[in-house]
Amino acid sequence: MKITVDAPAKINLFLDIIGKLDNGYHSLFMVMQSVDLCDEVTIEESNEKGIFLTCSDSRLPTDEKNIAYKAAKKFCDAAGVEPSVKIHIEKRIPFAAGLAGGSADAAAVIVGLNALLKTDYSQVQLCEIGLSIGSDVPFCIVGGTCLSQNTGGVLSALKPLKACYIVLAKPEAGVSTAEAYAAADNTYLYRPDSMRMLDACEKGDFESICKYAGNVFEQVIEVPERVEFKRIMRKNGASLCQMSGSGPTVFAVFEKKEDAENCANEIKNVCPNVFVTTPVSYGATEVNKDDSNRIF
Repeated sequence: MKITVDAPAKINLFLDIIGKLDNGYHSLFMVMQSVDLCDEVTIEESNEKGIFLTCSDSRLPTDEKNIAYKAAKKFCDAAGVEPSVKIHIEKRIPFAAGLAGGSADAAAVIVGLNALLKTDYSQVQLCEIGLSIGSDVPFCIVGGTCLSQNTGGVLSALKPLKACYIVLAKPEAGVSTAEAYAAADNTYLYRPDSMRMLDACEKGDFESICKYAGNVFEQVIEVPERVEFKRIMRKNGASLCQMSGSGPTVFAVFEKKEDAENCANEIKNVCPNVFVTTPVSYGATEVNKDDSNRIF
């Protein structure tokens, strides 16, 4: 039996660091949105014992260093079975981009194994397994438009973002997430208005969502291309342009497809990794299942 799962990327419409916990992790307040740029993860049973991982991008590890491999191990441990699976990741989401590409792959493995092994775990149980692997994994399982709090284990569904177009521009250089948090810990941060942002999301007020969006990492992470990206985005009529996660990807939200495509074409002159995407209302989802069967 073979299961294929779409693994959507995410952007952060809002990201604030509330504080550092005793265990060293950070408590966050984030509004997250899934987009239709997806990795494709295929999972099938193997005749041999073990986890056999392959990836279309040779730069990524295919052993226990890969978060998807860790997800398979954690899921099989939770299910009390010895792993005998083949996993292939067709990469489309740039890695080290602030788009949760690795977390999306892990979420897809968890959702796919739940179907493959017929364990029938609830979404809550899947998210518990996911949280033990990474803070973005639960959201990547649930997807859509969500408020994510604490270390990623507290998720609250929000009204879907209205139909729009989101341009993603990822520079060649990556950003160390650990270094980003360390810099934030040692900097006085201007706090974006989380309550007004949450109120705007609850009302589905697109204009106010764009007005009150924010990402505190922009105050401590230097992405040289960011100024030029944002200049082009604003010039083409972006309602919002902002960095996602700890970077370096910068995204722009447009109401008109033509404006988004014009922006993307212009940015391609200075950045090879540019995508025009749309918001989606789901996370890791089996391919060929209709919307009524999607895992929300």
